[in-house]
Amino acid sequence: MKKSFLADLILLGVTFVWGATFVLVKEAINTMPPFTFLAVRFLFAALVLFLFMFFFARDSLKGMDRRLWISGAILGLWLFAGYAFQTFGLEFTTSSKAGFITGLSVVFVPFLSLWLLGQKLKRNALLGSGVATIGLALLSLTRDLSVNFGDLLVFLCAISYGLQIVLVGRYAPRYHAFSLALLQIFFCGVFNLIGSFLFEDVSVIVSPAVLFDPWVLWGLLICSVLATAVAFVAQNQFQKFTTPTRTALIFATEPVFAAITAYFWAGERLDVQQIIGCLMILGGTLIAELGGHKDTPEPDVVPST
Repeated sequence: MKKSFLADLILLGVTFVWGATFVLVKEAINTMPPFTFLAVRFLFAALVLFLFMFFFARDSLKGMDRRLWISGAILGLWLFAGYAFQTFGLEFTTSSKAGFITGLSVVFVPFLSLWLLGQKLKRNALLGSGVATIGLALLSLTRDLSVNFGDLLVFLCAISYGLQIVLVGRYAPRYHAFSLALLQIFFCGVFNLIGSFLFEDVSVIVSPAVLFDPWVLWGLLICSVLATAVAFVAQNQFQKFTTPTRTALIFATEPVFAAITAYFWAGERLDVQQIIGCLMILGGTLIAELGGHKDTPEPDVVPST
């Protein structure tokens, strides 16, 4: 089996896990409060990634200076914002809609890159943004043109993810990818733990009835190990064997997997207008991400879903 084909299959599996976690998180936060769930998820993921680095990539733990910690904290803050908006938004909207709205982060990246990095805005980014915006309106607006509060929160999540991706592009060339990922995952967990202490009953962490609830337990294990720690390692290990264009195309299927898993596991349904909106968001995302890019190697980025 060719390495490129195997890499594509593994990245597709990672994307499926990311898409499937929308349903898991939506069900888990019915029992464990959102900040607490995210705190456990990311701190446990940081522990798993640290152990992996300690045993298999110990060199990446060297040279973790003050600038790296500050950069990790900044990335962790935006990662925290993205997951917080998404998780709270899932309390008020469906997994399917949340998956497609979150996918808009890819559309925001070119505009945020123009603002923060001074990178030239491509024509395809404008076209893709227009298509995706129309799709978002069809997906989120009700018959009376009102917007679901959960959809608005997930929209803010997409902006936060976009900022995180752009800032990764700024910081990644300066540091070892594993070290930077470890710190941003760790700080994301810390920020969520602070939110848990301030706004929730953090004692549920030690409550067997909560911690061993099937949705919570499986949600934490899958989200922490597979969707965060393992997904990051897999992306960095196998993305170098395929092309950026094919990788972007694979990652763009995440909201599709979110909708499919929500359909079979949670019984969610979309009407014709919402399905058209989903297809337009997916199409706009692909136009913005794939159009006009040369098929050359790019720096690795940390997964944001």
